[in-house]
Amino acid sequence: MGRTINLNTATMQCIGAYLAEPAGMPRGGVVVAQEIFGVNAHIRAVADRLATAGYTAIAPAFFDHLERDVVLAPDAAGQKRGMALAAELDFAHVTEDVGSAAASIASSGRIACVGFCWGGTVALLAAIRLGLPAVSFYGSRNVRFLDQPVTAPVQFHFGEHDRSIPAAAIERHRQEVAGAEVFTYPEAGHAFHSDPRDSYHAASAALAWQRTLDFLDRHLGPQ
Repeated sequence: MGRTINLNTATMQCIGAYLAEPAGMPRGGVVVAQEIFGVNAHIRAVADRLATAGYTAIAPAFFDHLERDVVLAPDAAGQKRGMALAAELDFAHVTEDVGSAAASIASSGRIACVGFCWGGTVALLAAIRLGLPAVSFYGSRNVRFLDQPVTAPVQFHFGEHDRSIPAAAIERHRQEVAGAEVFTYPEAGHAFHSDPRDSYHAASAALAWQRTLDFLDRHLGPQ
């Protein structure tokens, strides 16, 4: 459904992005923030599903700032390489890329951000620094930013068996992010929404996806 385009960024460096467009008039736009594995099949599938739901979706290839066309397998080697690449990128820089991506699809209407894992924290920062409604899936780096006020609605999704995000950290989201929707999934662990991975939990993923679509409908729909 989608295609790869070039995206101009605030630093004037051009990076790649996966763009998926709806068949009819868009209901809004969504920036999809990748995991540490790059704009892989899972992230492209998320963008395609959003397009099917009526949204223009764009997934910037953040790692293109360091190395073009990075797509990593979700295994131990891919995780090690992805974590190393993510560590080289400043969150402020990546958040600017979200802003550039949002501007590129501004004709679609209101824009939101949906992100996963490392990208889940990017999504939270989009709500804090860009004022974009955001859906954050299991952002294990969120805690360091919870003292910063959000300027847009936020929805969080966590697996209760996620060893990287303990219950106390999830509770901090409830206590410190005013008005946020915080959902937990008792049968799920980390990356429960990523169907290529062993951690995928179909029932939790389906429920979280429906809640995501409901959130987008509320915050991007006609006012």
